[in-house]
Amino acid sequence: MAFELPELPYDYEALAPFMSKETLEFHHDKHHKAYVDNGNKLAAEAGLSDLSLEEVVKKSFGTNAGLFNNAAQHYNHIHFWKWMKKGGGGNKLPGKLEAAFASDLGGYDKFKADFANAGATQFGSGWAWVSVKNGKLEISKTPNGENPLVHGATPILGVDVWEHSYYIDYRNARPKYLEAFIDSLINWDYVLERYEAATK
Repeated sequence: MAFELPELPYDYEALAPFMSKETLEFHHDKHHKAYVDNGNKLAAEAGLSDLSLEEVVKKSFGTNAGLFNNAAQHYNHIHFWKWMKKGGGGNKLPGKLEAAFASDLGGYDKFKADFANAGATQFGSGWAWVSVKNGKLEISKTPNGENPLVHGATPILGVDVWEHSYYIDYRNARPKYLEAFIDSLINWDYVLERYEAATK
């Protein structure tokens, strides 16, 4: 199936002041669009155009770096836009998530510290994640476009720590961006939706 650039689920001003219109225009309209365009070209060349995005990501990991990088980043960003919303973030977790975070991650405060640390200590470009693996939640980080799918896990929350996701708004202060993401942007309803799908 062809990769398609999704519409943002909010307008370009919706996440200000935590993520600016300018950042979203560059990040969604330029960077994400390039992953889609390049991914379609490379998937066709590899004869994988008929597979689902998840299958392309898994099949190309370790075998076709160009295709993997673009397909995985497309996958990551489809969810990244939905992991944010106006008025999001903070410790307003739906009950089922709150219980899982308490049992598997040591509660909200420990999650916040560990997730922010994973994002801050990912050297260079990459992502920090909360995933379901073997029925339990875990926090991890990955370089570049790599994601938990290729490690037998299902991501339910991710934050992009490539510089293009924060440099316009925060310059080199990645920890401030991560704090704003956790405190003010996370769409917990979408995290719950992903969690319920991963633990069926």
